[in-house]
Amino acid sequence: MSTNDQMGEFITLDEASQMTASYRATIQPGDTIAVAGSREIFDQILAQSGCQGLRMYFAIEPDGTKTLVVVGIDSAENDMTTGLIAEKFGPCPKRCSPKNALNS
Repeated sequence: MSTNDQMGEFITLDEASQMTASYRATIQPGDTIAVAGSREIFDQILAQSGCQGLRMYFAIEPDGTKTLVVVGIDSAENDMTTGLIAEKFGPCPKRCSPKNALNS
């Protein structure tokens, strides 16, 4: 992944609000709508030698809770599967921000 090949882009709050509302319209009440992770976890993954970014896999905990599995990616966009892999993020509902345009 070259520095000219940026993955991701910034969007407006209105665009994000519409997208998250569309997702919430597809799930059951009480289903996970977001997960939160500490900066320390992401910084540790990104600090690995050769790490150029993150890949986030949608995943299901053994109890059925939706989550993400996060792994570093190298310059060829390969998962760094021998490095740090993170999970156990804080699911919302449970650990949610107060009501705002992204979650209500």
